[in-house]
Amino acid sequence: MPIDEIPLISAVNLSKSYGSHQVLSAVSLDVPRGEALCILGPSGSGKSTLLRCLNMLERPDEGAVFLDGALMGYEEHRGKFRELSDTLESRQRSQLGMVFQQFNLFPHMTVLENVIESPRRVLRRPKGQVLAEAHVLLDRVGLSSKAMSFPGQLSGGQQQRVAIARALAMKPKAILFDEPTSALDPEMVTEVLQVIRSLVDDGMTTIIVTHEVGFAREVCDRFVFMEDGRIVEEGASDLLGGAAAHARTREFLAKVL
Repeated sequence: MPIDEIPLISAVNLSKSYGSHQVLSAVSLDVPRGEALCILGPSGSGKSTLLRCLNMLERPDEGAVFLDGALMGYEEHRGKFRELSDTLESRQRSQLGMVFQQFNLFPHMTVLENVIESPRRVLRRPKGQVLAEAHVLLDRVGLSSKAMSFPGQLSGGQQQRVAIARALAMKPKAILFDEPTSALDPEMVTEVLQVIRSLVDDGMTTIIVTHEVGFAREVCDRFVFMEDGRIVEEGASDLLGGAAAHARTREFLAKVL
């Protein structure tokens, strides 16, 4: 199959439990390169766990994830599959950028140091090259003047934009956003959404878990609705315009819209 016909990300029958609680149940999902996908659903439906399984921050109990056709988290050795070493797994995971709800910046590092840390430590890239690219990325997210500031000196919206620049510094094939505005004050939401919109406009493959449904309707190509660890329904933007077939989807959208 030609490379452009292979889904950039492919999840096959992912299941995940925490103790007796089943969080994901045989979830399968293909994401073509360049697509902006929004995952919707009530709290506890498995959205965040699905994202974490896609980039192996959480290892699924069953199923597999493929990135560009390559199996995530494992390598073949003498005819059997074994888990990747921590170093190899970190390098593989870096191909799927992750932006969290709570920023997760290093508080003792400057903004610039936060952005260059992973390219230097995980990818072993030259410092001069990484520094030059970091300044370009900070300018892109509107924070070139904050390079020497510490996270505690920034607003929540600024910290989240630093987190996006940090993810981009790894030159990922896709970025996963896990409710990136849920921890922000309302007036800070727009500045973060503008950065995400610019990434989508540039063709970056994105998967967004968000309750900003109005924004998602404007920028996303496809929507997935999850309930109780399963994908209940998926479709294009008309899914949000009253075309949802499943009663639970319609009920959820009626509340959030």
